[in-house]
Amino acid sequence: MKKGGAMVVLNKIYTKTGDDGETALGDGSRVAKHGMRVTAYGTVDEANATVGLARMHATGEMDARLAAIQNDLFDLGADLCRPDLHKDAEATHPPLRMIESQVARLEAEIDAMNADLAPLRSFILPGGSALSAHLHLCRTVVRRAERETVELATMESVNPMAVKYLNRLSDWFFVAARVANDKGSADVLWVPGANR
Repeated sequence: MKKGGAMVVLNKIYTKTGDDGETALGDGSRVAKHGMRVTAYGTVDEANATVGLARMHATGEMDARLAAIQNDLFDLGADLCRPDLHKDAEATHPPLRMIESQVARLEAEIDAMNADLAPLRSFILPGGSALSAHLHLCRTVVRRAERETVELATMESVNPMAVKYLNRLSDWFFVAARVANDKGSADVLWVPGANR
């Protein structure tokens, strides 16, 4: 598969190089598998897997948008696995970084979806349709990825667009979950203290 001048060849899946508890980052450096950078992009990968589950219940435009998000999440993982932003200009092959247009696309889609929804008068519970429940799961995993990426940014350099993308993406999933609940009419509303 060739796109954008990059060729990926995966002919051997296990390498045994991680048996000592370390893994390679995008620049070839080796770090502990429990390190914050690996944790952050690992959670982005987990988020991508939850999007794959959601797509089992999506059709048409929603499925197409989710497919675009899955591709973005791979871009985001590639961004996060490459440390040292200040060395990007020196790299033989410029690292893939998240950019403003990816965030802007999410914002435009959020605005378009939200335009057809009635304003919320209560918090909603994750659930309703199968697609909505899966989109809420996507939202919560993305929020965790955002928290971990923000924590990573306190320790090492992180592309600010990576954090911004994750922030918008969790909002995207919230709005999309309402769309998947018959444009919000089938939302499951929280009733404070209902079981006291």
